[in-house]
Amino acid sequence: MTAPFVDVHAHFVTPSYIREATAAGHVHPDGMDQWPVWSAEAHLELMDRHGIDTALLSMSSPGVHFGDDAAARRLARQVNEDAAGLAAEYPGRFGFFASVPLPDVDGSLEEIAYGIDHLGADGVVLMTNALGKYLGDSSFEPVFAELDRRRAVVFLHPTSPVCWEQSALGRPRPMVEYIFDTARTVTDLLMSGVIARHPNLTVIVPHCGGALPVLADRINEFMTQFLGSQSAGPNALEQLRRLYYDLAGPAMPRQLPALQQLVPPDRLLFGSDYCWTPLPVAGTHIAAIDAADPPTEGATWRSLTTTNARRLFPGLAHQPLH
Repeated sequence: MTAPFVDVHAHFVTPSYIREATAAGHVHPDGMDQWPVWSAEAHLELMDRHGIDTALLSMSSPGVHFGDDAAARRLARQVNEDAAGLAAEYPGRFGFFASVPLPDVDGSLEEIAYGIDHLGADGVVLMTNALGKYLGDSSFEPVFAELDRRRAVVFLHPTSPVCWEQSALGRPRPMVEYIFDTARTVTDLLMSGVIARHPNLTVIVPHCGGALPVLADRINEFMTQFLGSQSAGPNALEQLRRLYYDLAGPAMPRQLPALQQLVPPDRLLFGSDYCWTPLPVAGTHIAAIDAADPPTEGATWRSLTTTNARRLFPGLAHQPLH
């Protein structure tokens, strides 16, 4: 190992969160057979085994809003305080992205302030849609304006689309639907002008951009040739190059090379997707990245993605590998 990784796409779950999500109907979350089992000790074991220095924890789908604003606010506060506790207990090993209760805008603004100012969150995690509202929805503008004002990092995470009963073919939604819901919400951010209006906003797109590397030229053509005044800001390719992308999932041998055709090397970050990606599968993905051709002369995927992450998160304490 030439350098330790910084993992920007890492998840945790707690028994209390699983109880609330299950009570809200998420018995088989996003069509998966069961909830994963997570502990800080098991997560640190994965990190030490595979050379991961620091992991930024976040809540995965289905997020914290199950239909009731007040309950969502309480759950967001609970999971954020849990994450902050882990970061304090294991300094240098865990950071976190704060969850917010979208589509509740007022509650989200309150939790952004609490998570960043009081708990020391490294950024904010947003699901790709909030109860069917995609992130370019005009009602979310106060949230993005505040995140831009704070120069915040936003980590996107896919969730099931509202039409999953018809579109998911009876299969787990992470297999295909996550990939397209990521492309759907980023396209909405482009078309609505959110990215163009908020140049201080940093967005991390998961899973090598989902379907975006394949769709980018098509989206750009529609924005520049067909839709005219209906689109906002510079063309799609210029805006997509501003975003960051993590390598979570089976990035090699096909998806990462496609992403490299779209964005420069300084926009690439490492992600394990643990604990929703089980330890043996996460290990296979990491081994494939380590075995891949170097991204640039004189760099490895470890050194490149870690340099990018530490530039993006200068507050991360650099600790030697445990």
